[in-house]
Amino acid sequence: MLNESTSDLEGKNVAIVAMGQSQIDYHLSKVHSVLFDEVWAVNAMIGVLPEIDRAFILDPMSRFFDTEDAGSMTPMMRKHLPQADYPIYTCELDERVPYAEEFPLAALVADLGCAYLNNTVAYAIAFALWNKVSHLTIFGVDFTYKTNMHFAESGKACCEFWLAKCMENDIEVSIAPRSNLLETNVDIKEKLYGYHRLDDPVVTYLKDGIIQTCKWSEVLKEEAPSKPQMIDRNDLPPEPKEY
Repeated sequence: MLNESTSDLEGKNVAIVAMGQSQIDYHLSKVHSVLFDEVWAVNAMIGVLPEIDRAFILDPMSRFFDTEDAGSMTPMMRKHLPQADYPIYTCELDERVPYAEEFPLAALVADLGCAYLNNTVAYAIAFALWNKVSHLTIFGVDFTYKTNMHFAESGKACCEFWLAKCMENDIEVSIAPRSNLLETNVDIKEKLYGYHRLDDPVVTYLKDGIIQTCKWSEVLKEEAPSKPQMIDRNDLPPEPKEY
């Protein structure tokens, strides 16, 4: 078990990929050659992702091997857990999972001064903070969906709490566009409560690392009209050169 953070992760660009629908954005990022220094899988993503550097499965391994409590995930987890060849951080060791490691709970809590950890993703985010990564991108961490108002998972506030701590410590945080984590998938004109009711809403945007505010009408003025382009079997013509 780790008793102290590892310098191997300091300054690294890390992706955490969980099981929500916004995991699609991770797969799309790979299609477009986005690179990460490490990819961390959450729970059943160990059976989905082709390349994994670490996994976080805080449930005891016995839940998957000795019960059916994980439902339809059970057969897949029984298959992949023994085959994993990367660290799997969990709450207790199990000889059936050779690469299982105890999560460094005592050391992490002592160093960070906080034990608000009510879901597996929160453990992964706290681990990233503890190890001083430089960039953290979150995929598949959704909790609720606009298309199903009768479904919600607990843990969103806890994850956002740890992400705020990351940002306070100068870790650059990015969220999958489809995720509602940090209200990412909320329309830009509706993000600021109260101002969203105005005829010309106030919006925020990031410029040169600084959050700016302005009216929506000002954004529309600054947006240059894009030239229509038709995508077919032919390559797009090269952009004209400036001399």
